[in-house]
Amino acid sequence: MRTIKLLWELYSMKRNLRKSREQIRALQEKKLQKLLRYTYQNSEYYRRKFEAAGITEENLASMPLSAFPAIEKKEFLEHFDALVTERELKQEELRRFDARASMEQKTFLGRYHLVHSSGSTGKPAYFVYGERAWEQMLAGMIRGALWGMSVGQMVRFLLSGPRIAYLAATDGRYGGAMAVGDGVEGMNARQLFLDIKTPLEEWVRQIREFQPNMIVGYPSAIKILGELVHRGEVELDVQRIVSCGEPLVACLRQYLEQTFQAEVVNFYGASESLSLGAELTGEDGMYLFDDMNIIEAKEGELYLTCLYNYVQPLIRYRISDRLTLWPAAETQTYPFTRAERIQGRNEDLLWFESGEGKREFLHPLAIEGFCIEGLVDYQFRQVGKDAFEMLTEVPEPGKQDHVRKEMLRQMKRILREKRLEYVQFYVRFVQEIRPDTRTGKKKLIVA
Repeated sequence: MRTIKLLWELYSMKRNLRKSREQIRALQEKKLQKLLRYTYQNSEYYRRKFEAAGITEENLASMPLSAFPAIEKKEFLEHFDALVTERELKQEELRRFDARASMEQKTFLGRYHLVHSSGSTGKPAYFVYGERAWEQMLAGMIRGALWGMSVGQMVRFLLSGPRIAYLAATDGRYGGAMAVGDGVEGMNARQLFLDIKTPLEEWVRQIREFQPNMIVGYPSAIKILGELVHRGEVELDVQRIVSCGEPLVACLRQYLEQTFQAEVVNFYGASESLSLGAELTGEDGMYLFDDMNIIEAKEGELYLTCLYNYVQPLIRYRISDRLTLWPAAETQTYPFTRAERIQGRNEDLLWFESGEGKREFLHPLAIEGFCIEGLVDYQFRQVGKDAFEMLTEVPEPGKQDHVRKEMLRQMKRILREKRLEYVQFYVRFVQEIRPDTRTGKKKLIVA
């Protein structure tokens, strides 16, 4: 029964891709008004916050979204119990459940799907999805993973019995692991979960036995599998790669495409809304799922309104990702908002200080467009208030001189544009760049 419901939800979402931009905006507005009214009536926290801003149930429908107050993560954590619309949900009870329940116990109280953030920016936050919201999210996730496929291509792929390997942090209620597990189960596909902390020889053994035809996971983890393929330790026939959980830089995308000879989808999701967008090619940009969320870009900040989660409403919730939204174009493939490549999080910044005390920052992914032959991956390390080095992975020693010269040339241009000419920049080659052992994700900046 669940498979039928999921397929119908997926089919309905695929139909949205054939609608006009005006029809998508009308759908957004309809969903937004339903969410706002439900939230006002059922969330004590939001009702107080709306009324403090002069918004009542009588004028709610006439107010633009920008008139509604925004919410920060800190505020979300402090007012969790009053924010949710189900009184039986208590933050401390969720923490106890997460600490004591085994991963086989998928839902809290048998009906709430629980996801926690990695806690990389502080104490982990809990995000709760009701059953209906979870089903919609799974359909959005499958649509994103199979982005660019027609309905017929999707059906043939799903009926072929996909063998999906998920490579990431799998030892907790992380959104990706929970969603992929349920999504695969709903499609009657086979799955293999490989935690980033699992010994490499065990990866080799299990991958050889399972022979996946679809790979999903952190790009830094998929790169490790690519290295095994490149060295001939495993042989795979992969149809699609789905990168998620961390930024996919251009040089790594190219490496994965060439190594696996497969299409690479850059999937965008977050604990707050696990289905946000997808990118199949850098040229077409990333499409944001406007039929599921509203993302506003205001004065350099991003605000998320999740249109499908009524249990834990998020209305104008500030997220720390960085996107540049593109204007609509007649030539774009789908009626959704397009965005520049995900540019990481605001906290991933390098700050420098000149001799005169002037401070300026550089975002590590300002160079994510680098696509130099031989360059596979990189990290930043600040070595002084006016100096940094780039740890660079170039597997073929014969290409290191070329990569160094080209990186120096391009980086000098970027520093000049940022008026950071006083900053010293070095290239240091390392054997390989690995994910952090605690989170399973690659750090942009290492200590």
